[in-house]
Amino acid sequence: MPKKVFVGEVISDKMDKTVTVAVTRIVMHPRYKKYIKRTTKLKAHDEDNSCKVGDIVKIIESRPLSKTKRWVVLEKIGRKGAPRIEVKDDIPIDIDTSTETEKTE
Repeated sequence: MPKKVFVGEVISDKMDKTVTVAVTRIVMHPRYKKYIKRTTKLKAHDEDNSCKVGDIVKIIESRPLSKTKRWVVLEKIGRKGAPRIEVKDDIPIDIDTSTETEKTE
């Protein structure tokens, strides 16, 4: 059976070698058929304390590491709210610097 893999946001890094990850999923309400968000907080093992609050991480299921810790940080994907636009320097930008103001009388 394959191990579960989730993507979530680090909401706490105050513990040593442990981070709390909030995993958000969207589920349909059984009666009202409206989609609602459900958030689960999971404790994950971060060996070198590299994750900070606001990081987006991928976690994988593991054996029990402590009383509540059953996940391991697989990789750090990025930061929450980080820009995803790539800036390319090889594109020439033409800026018209000539400002002609003509007065008609």
